[in-house]
Formats: sequence, C-alpha cells, structure tokens
Amino acid sequence: MTASTPRIAVVTGSESGIGRATAVALAEQGHDVGVTWYRDEAAAEATAEEVRAAGRRAEVRHQDLTRLPEAADVVDDLAEALDGLDVLVDDAGTGHSTSLSDLEFETWRKVLATDLDGAFLCLSAPPGAWWPEAGAGRWSTSPASTSTSPGSGRPPTARPRAGSDS
Repeated sequence: MTASTPRIAVVTGSESGIGRATAVALAEQGHDVGVTWYRDEAAAEATAEEVRAAGRRAEVRHQDLTRLPEAADVVDDLAEALDGLDVLVDDAGTGHSTSLSDLEFETWRKVLATDLDGAFLCLSAPPGAWWPEAGAGRWSTSPASTSTSPGSGRPPTARPRAGSDS
C-alpha cells in the first residue's frame, strides 16, 4: 500500500451481508472504517469488532434512510470521527417481499426513495472538510441493480449500480 492509497472508509449498511464483508475487507487492507446500522446495533458492533481485530479503528452510527435528507449527515459525522474520508461505499438499502403483482405503488415508491434518494444524498451532499481534492476519493453504490422479475414472485429491488474514481 502506498502513501496515496485511501485509508479511511465509510460503509453504509455494514451491519450485515455485503456491507459487513466490505467493511471487514477494507479493514484487512488497512482502512479505518465507519460502520452504519439500521435495525441491529449489536450486529454493527460485531462488524466494528472485526474491523478492530484487523488492527484498524472503527466508529459505529445509526442511519435511517427513511429519514431523508438528514440520514446523509451520518457520513459527515463518521468522517469527522475518523479524521477524514477517502472511500465511501453505499450499501444501505431496503426491499420488499411482496410479489410484483401484489405490490402497491406507495410501497414501490418507498423502496425507490430509500435506495435511490438515500444513495444520492449520501454521495452528493455538499462535501465536508474531509472530502479529498478532486480525483483522490472513491465511492461505490451497492453491487445490485434495479430489477424485478414479473411472474417470479421475487420482490423488486431498487439499488443503484455505479462507481466512480473521482
């Protein structure tokens, strides 16, 4: 790892699943990590313990993406607590287990608002003092994409699929 390699990351939705695995992998690569949780604080603390076991610092914060736009402020709070931010991984989101044929439009809009508006606000909020000069930061949204399979009985997902090196 070189001196220009990013060293501080925030991973939203890192209390479980892909977010947790990402937070731990970043710690193993030498990053201090900000961990966010929505429903399970104990799981987020367990993620933070894994980060610390890798010899890195961890900070934990609650983030409720149904409470927009203020939920995006958690990124700035974690950046301040960790003394900077080089990498932002937006993995927080929601879904619904209702089949597409039974899904109400209001539920569809809630999934989209939480996953897409939440990602937008976390990634595009006016940068705090932590944001590196242009070209130095990294961000990524969830690896899933917006999709549904009519007739499959599977619920819709609405996760952005994007990344940037700027």
